[in-house]
Amino acid sequence: MKSLGQPEIRRSVIERVGKLGADHNPLWGRMSAHQMVCHLTDSFKVATGERPISSKSGWKERNVFKFIALYVPAPWPKDVPTMPEADQFIGGTRPIEFEQDRRELLRLIDDVCDRDAARLAATHPYFGPMTCANWLRWGFLHADHHLRQFGL
Repeated sequence: MKSLGQPEIRRSVIERVGKLGADHNPLWGRMSAHQMVCHLTDSFKVATGERPISSKSGWKERNVFKFIALYVPAPWPKDVPTMPEADQFIGGTRPIEFEQDRRELLRLIDDVCDRDAARLAATHPYFGPMTCANWLRWGFLHADHHLRQFGL
């Protein structure tokens, strides 16, 4: 099962982010490549506790959807709405300068990978309580989902 905790998977995600250009067009969805970089950055900031976010977690989300999303070997569905604080059209961080924003994303990927459970957020806004292993699996799946959105 792929996770950012695996050095080769972490390197692969970092390389894919490095191949992304501001001019890449999405295969689905409405975010630009630059907005997607900011969306991933906002999401990783939720994992580190740097970005407060509302909760949409109930029993089904914490137990059923979390298991399916993190452990069933199937691609995540397309066009699933995100939390307003990580939605670049509502309350997410606005793109400033592509290279600067990409560097911030890469810094956060490394930061999340280098933290232990005590230094990661205790809960995900949708999936509820998260272990370090959960966050690293989620981080891979979320980045992979959006990189595939741009053909990477």
